[in-house]
Amino acid sequence: MKLSVLALGLVAGLALAAPAGAQGAATRDPAQIPAGTYVVDPGHTQAVFTVNHFGFSQYTGLFSDVSGTLELQPAKPADSRLKVTIPVKSLYTPSQHMLDSLKSDKFLDVAQFPEMTFTSTKVTPEGKDKAKVVGDLTLHGVTKPVTLEVTLVGAGANPMNKKQTVGFEAKGTLKRSDFGVKAFVPAVSDEVHLVLNGAFERKD
Repeated sequence: MKLSVLALGLVAGLALAAPAGAQGAATRDPAQIPAGTYVVDPGHTQAVFTVNHFGFSQYTGLFSDVSGTLELQPAKPADSRLKVTIPVKSLYTPSQHMLDSLKSDKFLDVAQFPEMTFTSTKVTPEGKDKAKVVGDLTLHGVTKPVTLEVTLVGAGANPMNKKQTVGFEAKGTLKRSDFGVKAFVPAVSDEVHLVLNGAFERKD
């Protein structure tokens, strides 16, 4: 239940704070997206994780307040680079009891490990609007490679603030025990499923 990081992680789904129907202003054509440095829009970026809880349910939580930069090169996506930081204290679940447990030293140990980071090391294009992004995830004091399957959601001028915005959805899995978070494995699944939704605004 640890992660959802990430990574990042890393690239995630565009959520424009715009009126209904505004999606029409966005494009999925990389040729129309300006290259440059983009920064995370924290208000529209989330890292969601899901684990199996005792075989009875799929339990989900999320992290927010993401920060970071995306060096985006649409014409040469392999040259793109991503680095994001997620404050572990931003973790949210509907249950206060579960939230306190996840933040304790039994699981994520927020006091000792207040941040997780994801830094891309390789971007491999897989079609016009998809890529495989490999990067180093640092969580709970451990750094391991994580692979994300990334899809471009859309890009264009945000109708609200007029800033050039690009958004991605990224999906991946990891084993929490690899990062030293082993409590209740395997009753609570070792495998963590990630869905990373993020928006990035181009620096002027």
